[in-house]
Amino acid sequence: MAAIKFQNVFKVYSNGYTALKDLNLEIKDGEFLVFVGPSGCGKSTALRLLAGLEEISAGKLLIGDRVMNDKTPQQRNVAMVFQNYALYPHMSVRQNLEFPLRMMQLPKHQRQARIQEAAKQLGLLPLLDRKPKQLSGGQRQRVAMGRAIVRDPAVFLMDEPLSNLDAKMRSQIRTDISTLQRQMGTTTVYVTHDQVEAMTMGDRVAVMRAGELQQIAPPQHVYDHPANAFVAGFMGSPAMNIFRTRLQKSESGTFTIDVGDRSLVVPPATVNRYKNLDHYCHQPLLAGLRPEAFFLLDANTSDDCIQVEVISLEALGHELLLYAKPLIAKVRSNDDPMTSMSNNSTNNLDEQISSVLIARVPSSRKIAPDTQLNLSVNLHLLHLFADDGRAIEQF
Repeated sequence: MAAIKFQNVFKVYSNGYTALKDLNLEIKDGEFLVFVGPSGCGKSTALRLLAGLEEISAGKLLIGDRVMNDKTPQQRNVAMVFQNYALYPHMSVRQNLEFPLRMMQLPKHQRQARIQEAAKQLGLLPLLDRKPKQLSGGQRQRVAMGRAIVRDPAVFLMDEPLSNLDAKMRSQIRTDISTLQRQMGTTTVYVTHDQVEAMTMGDRVAVMRAGELQQIAPPQHVYDHPANAFVAGFMGSPAMNIFRTRLQKSESGTFTIDVGDRSLVVPPATVNRYKNLDHYCHQPLLAGLRPEAFFLLDANTSDDCIQVEVISLEALGHELLLYAKPLIAKVRSNDDPMTSMSNNSTNNLDEQISSVLIARVPSSRKIAPDTQLNLSVNLHLLHLFADDGRAIEQF
């Protein structure tokens, strides 16, 4: 069994810096788990602790039913694929694949059988006699993967293995890794800062920030139901639009929120998704709308539209990404509840607040920068967060 458990794991360096804070996480046998987050969030530290390249400061790490805290990397039966390939330049592909098997003191016939099988799986058979300098980046990464595969480890560990490849090659190798993992069924832990890789590869995604686990769930669940404003803003390309607002309720029971220069009615279906929404009325909130929640309007006005000024455009062929500034007609006074957020809450959330609004629009529309236009808002896609960034509980 190659199930993995992090139990209250901490990593504190000698200078006092805490890289990992109370990590509790279970990875199932045969699962493909992706750690994702910005630089310095602790994802690579978690991987290095799992590999035995760093010592755990507190807590327990288990592989199967064995505590691995004091075990050497060799005793853990894990194989790691690095960002920089780490191939021996003076050795051929065959020799690079054979090296870990020699260290394991396997008989020659077993070594050759494993090399042939791995080379066949990875399309390396025609390249076995070449040196690394004669290979492309994608081929080198396949050799690095092959060197891990031949060991037949209990766990594969991959530390941003695609970051040195061009976009087309990344997409191809991404597919190859996912296919291989499904075929082999080996427990795999993959680290990346690229949320597209996380969304397309993992059975589950573990989102990290400042050494703490923010959310762990299947990729689509993380996208559709982010645990907090950080996850909402990080997972998605382009990022979710997150802005400060307030929720109000009329005497008739209708909920509205401020978006740009308008107070828009929140649809009953959206209201009914949330528990105890009345509790958040007239309080500062964060609202999130992904770029696909906005649509161009042909008419000048609509009950569910806002007016924006276009800043810039990105033409992607099949669509246009529109960057705009909402026209804010309402000036918030000093006694406005939106300005009464605690300093700690405000400081922690500033980086999550969108400075511009991003919308996906059809590439067929002719739009120029510095023009004003109306965008319809689909509030069925609205996400609501408390003023501390936590997602408001849903049914």
